[in-house]
Amino acid sequence: MANSLFIKADEVAELLGVSRAEAYRIIKRLNDQLSSRGFIVVNGRVNRKYLEEQIYGFCNDHQQGGK
Repeated sequence: MANSLFIKADEVAELLGVSRAEAYRIIKRLNDQLSSRGFIVVNGRVNRKYLEEQIYGFCNDHQQGGK
């Protein structure tokens, strides 16, 4: 389900090579960041794009051919 908006703990754990408990901690941390910025979050899931940005440092400029 690589196209779904949210990513669950099992997939985060597999993607990052961490335990499921650590995946939940990462999701909570990212959701706390999003919540503090006024976004609605879903417990136990995190926005896939936001996770990728935080882990891999992706940004819209690079993805859209910018500087």
